[in-house]
Amino acid sequence: MSHEAISVFDMFKIGVGPSSSHTLGPWRAAQRFTDSLQQKNKLQDVVSIEVLLYGSLAKTGVGHGTDIAVQLGLSGEDPVSFDVQHIHSKMLDIKHMKKIVLAGKHEIDFDPAEDIEFLYNESLPYHPNALSFLVRFVNGDTLAETYYSIGGGFVEMEGETGNAQSKVILPFPINTADELLHWCMKTGLNISDVVLENETSWRTEKETREGMLTIWHTMAACMYRGCHIDGMLPGGLQVTRRAAGLSKRLLNGKPHHDIESWTNAIREGGNDFKYILDWVSCFALAVNEENASFGRVVTAPTNGAAGVIPAVLQYYIIFGGGNTENKIIHFLLTAAEVGSIFKKGATISAAMGGCQAEIGVSSAMAAAALTEGMGGTQRQALMAAEIAMEHHLGLTCDPIGGLVQIPCIERNTMGAIKAITACQLALQGAPDYAKVSLDEVIKTMWETALDMNTKYKETADGGLAVHVPLSLSEC
Repeated sequence: MSHEAISVFDMFKIGVGPSSSHTLGPWRAAQRFTDSLQQKNKLQDVVSIEVLLYGSLAKTGVGHGTDIAVQLGLSGEDPVSFDVQHIHSKMLDIKHMKKIVLAGKHEIDFDPAEDIEFLYNESLPYHPNALSFLVRFVNGDTLAETYYSIGGGFVEMEGETGNAQSKVILPFPINTADELLHWCMKTGLNISDVVLENETSWRTEKETREGMLTIWHTMAACMYRGCHIDGMLPGGLQVTRRAAGLSKRLLNGKPHHDIESWTNAIREGGNDFKYILDWVSCFALAVNEENASFGRVVTAPTNGAAGVIPAVLQYYIIFGGGNTENKIIHFLLTAAEVGSIFKKGATISAAMGGCQAEIGVSSAMAAAALTEGMGGTQRQALMAAEIAMEHHLGLTCDPIGGLVQIPCIERNTMGAIKAITACQLALQGAPDYAKVSLDEVIKTMWETALDMNTKYKETADGGLAVHVPLSLSEC
């Protein structure tokens, strides 16, 4: 059986909110398309470009900023480094000038209102998140390429037969939880150590460690920003940001001036259960309020679920003794591997599997990582992941107004708390007596995804999205 090689930096990507599949993926697809034009020496010959958005990308694309992401990608901007404070002005420039500079090099006429088409009633069979780029050249020739945003910022071009990443030979090839456990038992290594060995197939251990810390620092900065910004979330739902107010009340006047002093101030507040519970919720709210505001976040494994892992990791750092670089790195390594197993065996795309594929997977990732960090065995860590997902099975994706706000932001708090609970159950449990394995729950999740009605898969056609009296016109 062939093994798909997925790096931790595939599961954790730095980008811009509000959605990995509807924002980051289309952004990357647009970048790839302009890159391909440059490789063919065709960029300067482009006269016009039209973008077609299909299925879920069309139905919730405005709320998720898909049209914005496509324009930024076509312009040659990078989601890792682009100053998110300039998104609005960039969009206004393109809209008013009716021009776009492809890859930052070649200016053409472009009217977003005319040249980005939302095909609400059309969906391509391979994946609901599809977009096509149609180009006309100066000599009259045309070119069409279709890309699929398959979840978590992963992008595939139609007709691709694999990439160099998946052809990497790993020392410990893993597709399933059983295979991961096999290598752990054979080598005596923890899950995170197995993953770290695999990462050496791409880069040095030093580079992996540095990269993991960059991921964490990006998560922490996002959390800190979210806990210090008041106001209303964009989009028209009139959702008030809550994390900053909650953080201020919980700190009760304790002074701080940066992330480190803020963290220390939180730690000084004690270990009361309610206090800890409130902070975990606050951490998750903060990240996803930033995500909803087109802030810089890390897919974990998606943007819609970006708050779960940072919230649980921050809980581990402040209240669980995880405040060393090595423990943080190992937490993220374990979480990433569990996420990759879900991607291989099921999906991390809400458009394919509902919110169980996002919040459910992120909760399972966090549960396994926390369990290993708290001294659990490899089997207990996988048991925790199974428990977390088992209690997210069937969770629908029904964003009101197509925005990643209601119920998405609060769902991150639930996913974080469930991860901690799953960890505690696993640490006090005996895997030998567990009735359900992680691989079995992944298979069940995928079958549930296939059976789930399309209206509950990130289309805003069902659930809360239609029962709450708010129309898309109000958003």
